[in-house]
Amino acid sequence: MPPKQRKIAIMGYRSVGKSSLSIQYVEGQFVDSYDPTIENTFTKTTRVNGQDYELKLVDTAGQDEYSIFPAQYSMDIHGYVLVYSITSSKSFEVVQIIYEKLLDMTGKVHVPIVLVGNKTDLHMERMISSEEGKRLADSWKAAFLETSAKQNESVADIFHTALLEIEKANGNVQEKSNCVIS
Repeated sequence: MPPKQRKIAIMGYRSVGKSSLSIQYVEGQFVDSYDPTIENTFTKTTRVNGQDYELKLVDTAGQDEYSIFPAQYSMDIHGYVLVYSITSSKSFEVVQIIYEKLLDMTGKVHVPIVLVGNKTDLHMERMISSEEGKRLADSWKAAFLETSAKQNESVADIFHTALLEIEKANGNVQEKSNCVIS
């Protein structure tokens, strides 16, 4: 079977680690230097539940509360990874604004989303609890993960979970899978 092509947009406030997560996943390395992204697309082939996927990750420019939601991210994108930093309340607010704009833009009630709290390696500076992140994701009926791009903690899980959320939205997944992400 040919791989299914899936396109995922990674969105969030600036410097929450969108590019670091993408690069860690695709290239297996952590890039510490911060160079604001205009937009990059990364491609990776991966296999989830016996299905091959050709995954295009659209690493988007950081948004803030005033950003107009870019129309190109409402079309032709199968799922979204919305990232905030656990050390930044501001980024947690912005991710909620992006979510609202995303729903307005796509006109859908439910969009496949993984909410990601990144930078768990900076736990001394944590401002957003796991519970808060989980609560927000639940209110969106989205998946939730906390990650560290730096330590490659749960990074691959983000994209595998996103693919499962996309399949679920397309009605292709039996709800009870025996794959447990702890």
